[in-house]
Amino acid sequence: MRTLVLNAGYEPLAVVTFRRALVMVMTDKATIVLQDDDSPVRSSHGQLPRPTVIVLKRYVRRPYRDMQHVTRRGVLRRDAFTCAYCGKSANTIDHVIPRSRGGQNTWENLVAACLLCNSRKADKMLSQLGWQLRVTPHRPRVGGHLVSGLQHIDAAWDEFLQAS
Repeated sequence: MRTLVLNAGYEPLAVVTFRRALVMVMTDKATIVLQDDDSPVRSSHGQLPRPTVIVLKRYVRRPYRDMQHVTRRGVLRRDAFTCAYCGKSANTIDHVIPRSRGGQNTWENLVAACLLCNSRKADKMLSQLGWQLRVTPHRPRVGGHLVSGLQHIDAAWDEFLQAS
C-alpha cells in the first residue's frame, strides 16, 4: 500500500509507504485527506485508518524541476509502459524519426516501445514500414511526472494529480 503526499498547497510531492504516512500523521506533521476504510491498521493501542492521501501541515519548498529534460523513465511513464506501435508491454524507448535521419531527443520524438518493435523499426521511418503510432507523443503533464516514487497511479489519486 502506498500513500500520496501532498504539500501544504495541495500539490503532489511524493509517494511513500503507508507506514511512513502513518508516522507523519502520528507525529502531527501531516493530516489524512483520504483514507481506506476497508483495511484499517490495527495495533495494540487500537485501530487507525489506512491513509491513501495525506497533506503536510507545513509547506516544503522543492527545487524547481523543468520537464525540458527527457529521461527514459519519463517517456515510459508518460506512455504507461505500453508500446506505441503494437500496444504490448514496453521496456525500451524509440525515436519516431531516427537519430540517423535527424531525429532529436525530445518528448515529441520519443515513444515507449517493446523490444521486438524497436528492433523491427531500427532506423526506418514509419512510412517505410506502413506503421502508425497508437498515441501522439507529447510533453507530459507536470504534476504526475514530478512526483518522486510514482510508478503506478492509484485511481483515488486522480483528482489530486489533475490539479497540478
